[in-house]
Amino acid sequence: MPSRRGSAVRQLAAGLALLSLTACAGVVPGGTGSAPPPRANLPYENVPPSAEPQRLGRPVVPSPSAPASTYTIPRATPLPAMTGAGVIASTDITQAAGQMLRRGPAIASLPIAAEDARTALAAFRLTCPSVVKRADASGLTRPEDWRAPCDAAARWPDSDAARFFADQFEAVQVGEGAGFATGYFEPEIAGSRTRRPGFEVPVYGRPSDLIDVDLSQFSSDWVGKRVRGKLKGTDLVPYDDRTQIEQGSLGNRAPIIAWAADEIDFFFLQVQGSGRLRAPDGSVVRIGYASQNGRDYTGIGALMRTRGLLAPGQASMQGIVAYLRANPEEGRAIMRENKSFVFFRELTGPGPLGALGYQVEAGSSVASDPKFVPLGAPVFLAMDRAEPNGLWVAQDTGGAIKGANRFDTFWGAGEQAKVIAGGMSARGLALILLPRGSYDRLARQAR
Repeated sequence: MPSRRGSAVRQLAAGLALLSLTACAGVVPGGTGSAPPPRANLPYENVPPSAEPQRLGRPVVPSPSAPASTYTIPRATPLPAMTGAGVIASTDITQAAGQMLRRGPAIASLPIAAEDARTALAAFRLTCPSVVKRADASGLTRPEDWRAPCDAAARWPDSDAARFFADQFEAVQVGEGAGFATGYFEPEIAGSRTRRPGFEVPVYGRPSDLIDVDLSQFSSDWVGKRVRGKLKGTDLVPYDDRTQIEQGSLGNRAPIIAWAADEIDFFFLQVQGSGRLRAPDGSVVRIGYASQNGRDYTGIGALMRTRGLLAPGQASMQGIVAYLRANPEEGRAIMRENKSFVFFRELTGPGPLGALGYQVEAGSSVASDPKFVPLGAPVFLAMDRAEPNGLWVAQDTGGAIKGANRFDTFWGAGEQAKVIAGGMSARGLALILLPRGSYDRLARQAR
């Protein structure tokens, strides 16, 4: 897994206290701020935050073969005060799904480490071919806004990457800026290209009758909204849910690209959105997200916790899996309460692909809700635990990643990635980096 040293930032309480310093902040009508989505959005309940909140900052993430001693957490440094300026107020403005927008601190004043900036710059370069022509569902940017930073990124020296972000971007805060971050990774489970004894769980490709509808083609009020379904006569109806698919409803409508050995392992691979299937002969098939059945995602951890099925200390991925294995019939019924079902395609490149169609990188790529964060935008996180702090680039989305300032950090593959991602539940301050001039343009449009 690629190594990356991140920024050190102030602990959560101090970071949130800075919000009171934004004295001059305009409000988009209908936007009263947004608290982080409840944990019910998670596929499982994560472990508590770090026991040492005074020690914050992105750790070095070693490769699976690296010694444990390389995993370090730098000390915190103060986060500068926010300075509000400008006003956004209009009955017509719909930026960031109607949330208020505040100007953030000067990027040069943020504690961004050189290596953190370098890897974020590399990730940002990957997004440029898309952001300069892609419609931004949040309404915060236009394709032409990205041309200057993308042109600059192409020639900017990696050795001075921190100055790139200070020179080309400005920080804004969506809503109250109260961020919530989880983690995801690329799991490896037992699988096979061909069906054989012990490998009986089909891994489906995209069905031939699955229809995607971009609702923005029908109304400007539906920019960024999509639905999926299938035709029944002349009607578009919901696509088969998880129970129907697992009971064989697809027939020959979807290719089977591989076979997994365990339905629980495959369920959690679907939650992650990509992964590796390791065959008995040691060969590996890498699979990535191709589509989804359009049904709402339900986090089974929240269901199990509400029903009292998980004892204190069991509300982790490991605890949930243990319960599902100990109660196979009930466990299958619980998993089927998540009606969402993911379809895959085989990947041949070095890593899983994000929503922009480019490789996502461990410690650099974050999933977010495109209604609030422009895909391709850099994001700065100052959280109450070490790992997610610093610069990221919004390169992915997720069924459970909904709402303002909701992020899912990507940690790569391997056991260490699984531990970090599985235990990630961090709260704090989130800033979005927009091309310079974006805030003033939005303010002028709102007058």
